[in-house]
Amino acid sequence: MAKHLHTGTRIGSLIVLYCACITAASAVWAATPEAGSPAPAFRLQDQAGAWHELAEYRGKWLVLYFYPKDDTPGCTTQACEFRDNIFAFNKLGAVILGISVDDVASHKQFAEEHSLPFTLLADSTKETAKSYGVLRSALGLMEIASRETFIIDPQGRIAKHYAPVDPKGHSLTVLADLKVLQAK
Repeated sequence: MAKHLHTGTRIGSLIVLYCACITAASAVWAATPEAGSPAPAFRLQDQAGAWHELAEYRGKWLVLYFYPKDDTPGCTTQACEFRDNIFAFNKLGAVILGISVDDVASHKQFAEEHSLPFTLLADSTKETAKSYGVLRSALGLMEIASRETFIIDPQGRIAKHYAPVDPKGHSLTVLADLKVLQAK
């Protein structure tokens, strides 16, 4: 009888632990806004320390891309491809903003090292990544933004969401889709 009670207690403990893990995961993995819904507001600092808010971009097409970490291979590829296509985005009147949970100093170094001609926003509190549903736990040790991109229309609504994103060639995919969205 004691053996069965001990097993029951252990199973009960596992159920409580499982529920706690699910609750914690849902706190990190919030719902991603769907196409047609308003883009979540944000107020973040860029690589120079200046503040930016979503409302500033009203009336413009916005490419908001989240990435895991400054100066890592995939993130560098993605950022450099956006850099290399900046004139095509400018021609369409689109603004590119990159967001990760790195700090302002890290963004400054990354932008300077790779001559990035667009704004990188520091989401050090991780609130923006949470509101866009892109905050993930990496190996249970730290939280990062997953590599996802949102095209936001001039009215401030999500026009398109990309997940997951392959950094190689992503900029050209976004550019092509942006042209289609603008033609509608």
